Amino acid sequence: MNKQRSANKRNTHYMDNKPMEIYLFIDPFCSECWSLSPIINKLQIEYGDYFTLKYVLSGNLAIWNKKVGKLSEKKNDQQLKNPQNFCTPHLAAISIKAAELQGKRAGIRFIRRLQELLFVENADITDINVIQQCAKYVGIDLEEFISDVYSYSSAKAFQCDLKISSEMEISEMPAMVFFNENIEDEGLKITGLYSYDIYVQLLTEMLERHPKPAEKPPLELFLSAHPIVASKDLAMIYDLPVQQIEKQLKKLQLQQKVQKIDAKNGPFWKYTSGGL
Repeated sequence: MNKQRSANKRNTHYMDNKPMEIYLFIDPFCSECWSLSPIINKLQIEYGDYFTLKYVLSGNLAIWNKKVGKLSEKKNDQQLKNPQNFCTPHLAAISIKAAELQGKRAGIRFIRRLQELLFVENADITDINVIQQCAKYVGIDLEEFISDVYSYSSAKAFQCDLKISSEMEISEMPAMVFFNENIEDEGLKITGLYSYDIYVQLLTEMLERHPKPAEKPPLELFLSAHPIVASKDLAMIYDLPVQQIEKQLKKLQLQQKVQKIDAKNGPFWKYTSGGL
């Protein structure tokens, strides 16, 4: 496990009355960052009373541009002539910061949906039309959002994220830095993707005590807050065999509360009764 003490301390100290703060560095185009999502979900369910979570955008801009170049090849000449349809990885990143201006929860919902669009529905998340649909889907103010996407505030927030990534020497995605309530202590950094137990171990180490996990919510309640989830991820979150989780999902499917989606990364289940 690539684990080390971060060389930098926080510039601010916002703990929201919780003993820990976790910086989660993500690249919206990174499949491993998407794979980390169910682990983060489980960590928040079981130990969310012990920490606040701060999303920080990071990534290699040169790699982003290569990925966007491939996405752009799918567009026709007429689309590319329209400046509103111009593709840029910065637009996808800045749109996340624009969503966050409407609140932390709105920003998290937007990030999750943007990743779903890319990794489940194979959509071009650099397209402003897709970005607008994402904003509308998660229920944020669309007019305000569009204004913020092209604002100085969102661009500055994105630059601040890149600065934090540089200061904390983040070079691999995904990455997490754990901070305890002692502002003088350095953070504990972990890069890459590991089993859930490793993250619980780090949380315990930084708390200097064994935290008590909270009870998991009923499956349907979880799905209402996380509308698109893979059955293997639900099995991990609920500590159940995949077959047992799928049995529960099929019951919900018969009740027309979920539908199965066959995606390039395997089958997913979409909640259709409520959702975001």
